[in-house]
Amino acid sequence: MPQQRPQKSLGSGFIINNDGYILTNNHVVEGADEVQVLVDDKKKYDAKIIGTDPKTDVAVIKIEAKGLPFVSLGDSDQLQVGEWVMAVGNPFGLDHTVTAGIVSAKGRVIGAGPYDDFIQTDASINPGNSGGPLFNTKGEVIGVNTAIVASGQGIGFAIPINMAKNLIPQLISSGKVTRAWLGVGIQDITPELAKSFNLSDENGALISNIFPGSPAEKGGIKTGDIIRKFNGKDIKQSHDLPSMVALLPVGQEVEMELLRDGKDMTLKVKLGEMEKGEKAAEESTKTSSDELGLSVRDLTPEEIVENQLPKTDHGVVIVNVEPDSEATNVGVQRGDLLLSINNQKVNSSKEFSEAAKKVKTGDIVRLFIKREDSTIYLAFKK
Repeated sequence: MPQQRPQKSLGSGFIINNDGYILTNNHVVEGADEVQVLVDDKKKYDAKIIGTDPKTDVAVIKIEAKGLPFVSLGDSDQLQVGEWVMAVGNPFGLDHTVTAGIVSAKGRVIGAGPYDDFIQTDASINPGNSGGPLFNTKGEVIGVNTAIVASGQGIGFAIPINMAKNLIPQLISSGKVTRAWLGVGIQDITPELAKSFNLSDENGALISNIFPGSPAEKGGIKTGDIIRKFNGKDIKQSHDLPSMVALLPVGQEVEMELLRDGKDMTLKVKLGEMEKGEKAAEESTKTSSDELGLSVRDLTPEEIVENQLPKTDHGVVIVNVEPDSEATNVGVQRGDLLLSINNQKVNSSKEFSEAAKKVKTGDIVRLFIKREDSTIYLAFKK
């Protein structure tokens, strides 16, 4: 049998107070059995993982040491493009390396997670820099070095320190982050969508999905709504909304300004807890194979416009058909639009679940389906 050998990895971090708490990246310590910290005077300490947040890639660890110097945390909102910054870290195992550059951009979305809001810099960031501090010229930490582009040069990304500062108290007290939850699916407004909605600009978050039982559904938000302002703050791009929601406490009532069918509206919604809400939404939207052998999803507003479908009675998309199911045997295909089940209209995954549950074992299931430019009926016995 091959022998398993322990693997080692290197990363960076920085001490944030005189109690020995250290801020780093989640991916630096994730899955670690042991964590050791080497400080500037070459002393080595065993560290304990206090809290982690995979969604923002932030973690807090702790060493038992007093009197060590610690950094001053700045205000990343005040950071300007073109401002000089310095990255400190452990690139390629070369500990306490300093590189300098400028802020190339702010608010970068690189597909790392739901709360992408990275500072882009041309200060050299290499493997091993992850978790290290990004300083401004005042000596304040304004970012946590996190990501690199393997195929590029002079491009690195850092988590804004203001985002991390909001998480640190929860990570220390409970070891995890409890976030507020609105319960919507969102997308950017393209020029084509802006034209179809008769908008003068492309600002806002377009609601493409409402999770059943979510705060959004209870508060009266509907698909096709465009949220323009949340809790008094303007939304320029759709990814602004998740970050705004996540920064608020669970249970807080927030006011939203939105457009619905070209008309301005104001709604108040009480935010729920993300972890509980996502589990409940997942259970309520399951379209398992023991129903009809089908899985579906809601159409996005963009798909409705592109396919010239009516705003109502547009159906749902079939995303999976169980290979050995009766639905497969009669010719139901992935990508079909399901318009109705036994003459009951289906325009959301929730309506699909409701209609499917009414079908009893032994009943005939009649599906009305749109495929390309034609509509057909398909029937089978459950």
